[in-house]
Amino acid sequence: MIALIQRVRSARVEVEGETIGAIDAGLLALVAVQPADGEPQAQRMCERLLGYRVFADAAGKMNRSLTDTGGGLLLVSQFTLAADTHSGMRPSFARAAEPGAGRRWFERLLELARAAHPRVETGRFGAHMVVSLVNDGPVTFWLDTG
Repeated sequence: MIALIQRVRSARVEVEGETIGAIDAGLLALVAVQPADGEPQAQRMCERLLGYRVFADAAGKMNRSLTDTGGGLLLVSQFTLAADTHSGMRPSFARAAEPGAGRRWFERLLELARAAHPRVETGRFGAHMVVSLVNDGPVTFWLDTG
């Protein structure tokens, strides 16, 4: 499982002009599921999303996590993160899970996050989404459970 996380002041996702998920300060996580992913990867990614220390402490150092700050988490499925872009001029998506498995493990990640954190929002799996954000920093990290 792969996640591109961005520390944000705010973020939202729209489908067909309707806002379906929005947060204030927190993390936007674009998430891709890979073919070998399962329960261990979903659990590990949840731990990392909630525990990764990207927020400033009193001394201005990145020592606080989403759990520490109580900020929002906006999870958005994005299979294109798993693309193989090493050659040619067109990405290959062979490293992305097929849609059924992708949905199952993305939804499991969402379920785990909602059980562990009070402020979790999401987009809509498989939909054309418009994601808006105000990046804070900018602070962006690539997380990989593999």
